[in-house]
Amino acid sequence: MTTSKRDYYDVLGVAHGASEEEIRRAFRRLALEYHPDRNKKDGAEERFKEINEAYRVLSDSKTRATYDQFGHSGTAGNGARGFDGFDNFGGFGDIFDAFFGSGSGTRTGSSNARRGADLQYTINIEFEEAAFGSEKEFEIRRVESCDRCRGNRSEPGNQPSICANCKGNGQVRRSHQSVFGQFVQMATCGTCRGEGKMITHPCTECRGSGRQRRSRQLVVSIPAGIEHGTQIRLAGEGETGTNDGPAGDLYVSVSVKEHPLFERDRYNLHFSMPVNVVQATLGTTVKIPTLGGEAELDIPAGTQSGQRFRLKGKGIVQLNGARRGDQIVRVFVTTPRSLTEEQQRLFRELGESLAIEPLDADGHGESWFEKLKDTFG
Repeated sequence: MTTSKRDYYDVLGVAHGASEEEIRRAFRRLALEYHPDRNKKDGAEERFKEINEAYRVLSDSKTRATYDQFGHSGTAGNGARGFDGFDNFGGFGDIFDAFFGSGSGTRTGSSNARRGADLQYTINIEFEEAAFGSEKEFEIRRVESCDRCRGNRSEPGNQPSICANCKGNGQVRRSHQSVFGQFVQMATCGTCRGEGKMITHPCTECRGSGRQRRSRQLVVSIPAGIEHGTQIRLAGEGETGTNDGPAGDLYVSVSVKEHPLFERDRYNLHFSMPVNVVQATLGTTVKIPTLGGEAELDIPAGTQSGQRFRLKGKGIVQLNGARRGDQIVRVFVTTPRSLTEEQQRLFRELGESLAIEPLDADGHGESWFEKLKDTFG
């Protein structure tokens, strides 16, 4: 004769519409009451397994929905995939570690490994190096493993001894009595500080620390198109970790020097080109400096001071890309400061022969005064 399973909601003592938190609290209360570590009555083990199975189904929204629709037949096997009763738990507090992340007991790893510290370094590069990319070698001081003991902390030829207090586990077992019964807790060994070993013959070079500060030459690749203030991460090039912990990272901050001719705007370059009044009036072809060498630019007749011209593809390569920005050339017309008598005569004759052509605020077309006359007739 087989006994039919009890309704899971009845097992936990909650209503069918109970919230996840209500189900969670009910399980915790019943697990405290029926866990075999503290309840030695007959049937406590079976009751605990029943509670565990009910919680496994109702704590998961999908299996709970299936159970609500089809009952036990719809969740056959789900409850049995729990924790195989309580055999996988070392103590009363362990089950709360599994369900809630922490509980009456604490399980601390025996490893005392620590990650090394991250480091920061600033490197100065030329404008052209940022535009085209380069490789830069630099020197940095950092903490590394001791060369003599290779981070083992013991003098070569000697080995650390096993901690007699924790027997090499790095942890000691402590128990105390509470209103819920006896609690067992794993704590870090105070003798070896969780390492499980004792250094009996410290390394004479590093005095048992396993680490030394030293200078190291490194190389960083500067990608083309990098901007001022960008950081490059060199993984594992920071300080060495302790107790076999991973090394930290090195962050290289790039400082780009200013260029005497060009101003950078993301991937475009700006350049100011002076021309004299004759060149601007009659037009000419001038040679323009670019990052890739000289280029020719046609200045059309009648060019006004402040006009801009664009040289396609003469800017900076986009970071991690292939396209290049442009070079923007701003033309400004220079006025001669000193003229010979002959030059002055020629300018006077030219000025008398030229009609006055007022310009608007943008340097083009009829003046604002002419527009005003046209507006009012």
